[in-house]
Amino acid sequence: MADQTYLFVGSLNRAAPYFQATNGTGISLFRFDDTTGQAELLGETADIDNPTFLSVDPARRTLYAGSEVFGRKEGIVAAYRYDLGEGRLDYINMQPALGSITAYNSFAGGGRFLLVANYAMGEGGPDRSVAVFPIRDDGGLDPAVSSAAHEGHGPNAERQERSHAHCALELPGGGQVLVADLGIDEVVSYRLDPDGRLEPAGSYATAPGAGPRHLAFHPSKPFVFVINELGSTISSLSLAADGALAEIDTRSALPDGATVHNDCSDLQVSPDGRFLYGCNRGHDSVVVMAVDQDGGRLATVQHIPCGGSTPRNCALTPSGGHLLVANQNSDVITVFRRDPQSGRLADAGRPIATGTPMCIKAISASR
Repeated sequence: MADQTYLFVGSLNRAAPYFQATNGTGISLFRFDDTTGQAELLGETADIDNPTFLSVDPARRTLYAGSEVFGRKEGIVAAYRYDLGEGRLDYINMQPALGSITAYNSFAGGGRFLLVANYAMGEGGPDRSVAVFPIRDDGGLDPAVSSAAHEGHGPNAERQERSHAHCALELPGGGQVLVADLGIDEVVSYRLDPDGRLEPAGSYATAPGAGPRHLAFHPSKPFVFVINELGSTISSLSLAADGALAEIDTRSALPDGATVHNDCSDLQVSPDGRFLYGCNRGHDSVVVMAVDQDGGRLATVQHIPCGGSTPRNCALTPSGGHLLVANQNSDVITVFRRDPQSGRLADAGRPIATGTPMCIKAISASR
């Protein structure tokens, strides 16, 4: 049986003062036709609060969701087992995230660990910026075996009053973790040992006030890409053999002359590494940038309206044929066709109606 494409969508279902709406259910599962761009809802679960970020392991058929709940001193990360044929998500267990406003999670150590980044607001509780959770044989999570806290602040008094870790990813070669911290204008580096222990390994300082939010890696070149929320820029960095980062290029995520207030959000890399796709909240657009494959410099290819309001997150289908954009404040996921040669996007005219979408993960799998 040929593989099909499936989408997992996390949505807001619990009010928070910094979110405009909470019209979502929780986690939804869709089957997606990567030829036509049509989506079909298969199932959903409402037994989780504000799953604003997801990671999916097709080999284990498990999903991991962070719960971002305002006012709690500590967030939650939960594990689910899914059944594509029945459109079902079954709860396995959860663990405290060791920090508040749990914002991001990803796999490390060959799928043996889950990294969690905590954005954090206020003080109190464990207040850890990043934590490492072992994944059990049954897909459940054990308590964290390692964690780290960041200190400092950036020049933006309103948004950078303290550390705000927003992304944690292991480099493709393994053994090194990068954490984008919006609050301190740094990409912090750690060594990850085989037991899941984090050891500080240095940091890269962005431009003051840039507010690095999400990271992405080139699939085959030593390039790291950073989307800066507060500065509305995208940076290309070189990765040295010793793990050190250095700036290659930084470009505005906005078109020339744009004056609207804007906060960048998500960043994705095409499967061949030739193009970047970044989301602009405020300008409500997707920016497409080409990546020079020799030197890593960037060139703007396109700005296209996102098809809604507040594009929080985006995902490329495994084939690279479509880009899906979660428009948080218009209850819709916009489906774009992608030209693999030019990188340009075109609205497929197949919007997916779903309440307050926050995160999309696309996988290829057989039932």
